[in-house]
Amino acid sequence: MTEVHVHVTTWDDTAAGHGRAVPPALFVHGVLSWGTDDRYGFGAQRPLAGNRRLLMMDRRGFGASPGTATGRSDYEADADDITGLLERHGGAHLVGHSYGGVAAMLAAARRPGLVRSLALIQPGAMRPAERHPVVAEMLERARAARAAGDADGAPPGMAPEEFVRASTEGLGLPMPEMTPERLRAARTSMRERPCWDADVPLEPLATAPWPTLIITGTWEDAPELYRRYAGEPLMAAAGVIAEEIGAEHLRVPGFYPQVDQPALVNEALSALWAEADRPRSRTPSPVRP
Repeated sequence: MTEVHVHVTTWDDTAAGHGRAVPPALFVHGVLSWGTDDRYGFGAQRPLAGNRRLLMMDRRGFGASPGTATGRSDYEADADDITGLLERHGGAHLVGHSYGGVAAMLAAARRPGLVRSLALIQPGAMRPAERHPVVAEMLERARAARAAGDADGAPPGMAPEEFVRASTEGLGLPMPEMTPERLRAARTSMRERPCWDADVPLEPLATAPWPTLIITGTWEDAPELYRRYAGEPLMAAAGVIAEEIGAEHLRVPGFYPQVDQPALVNEALSALWAEADRPRSRTPSPVRP
């Protein structure tokens, strides 16, 4: 069994015994956050724990999880941890946001037989959608900056407080409280291996037997720079990936779907899980290595 190096918070508000009668849902957060974070994580998804167990994973270097030996977070390592958790629980519905969406895609492509459904909330996977001009422009800009030595995280010497401010207030967004947990998340986010250039194989996702949902915001009310440099590439990439793998693409108002529109996102996740859990007449696909 794959070794797991992360902390997981389990939310289970179901009636006695019901939570273990259906597959759990494993959530993988993005940057500047942790699994149960109300501001940027999945705190608003707690109501879903009334019907099944929710496994809220803290990626390495975030929340209550230990850091990595190199001090650098990595989507490949995250995918290893996700795979280990899927094995431990005999499979699960998988939900990934942003950086966590890339790791979720990699884990699902590796072990599709352990995935019950896949939900991606604005995944940061850009390379698979490079044929779209908006995405291609973003990648060209990011790769040029990386080659110049200033796009592998934060500029040298930047403090975590400055990174939080630049990532929120600097984009016209409210700045969160500088708690120890937020500053730790910032330090890890500053050193993450860039996920936008991850080589994510789409063919295993396209041929998998389970349903896939991609959720993006519509971004019309986002600050202009944030929409141009983040929102437009994310929306374009999500559209390409949804087309390539045959996923449903849900667009909700705002630019942070699970936080801005928790009721819509929770309803969509519930429907996805119900569809995936519905008994089928055909013989289920065997668990594949």
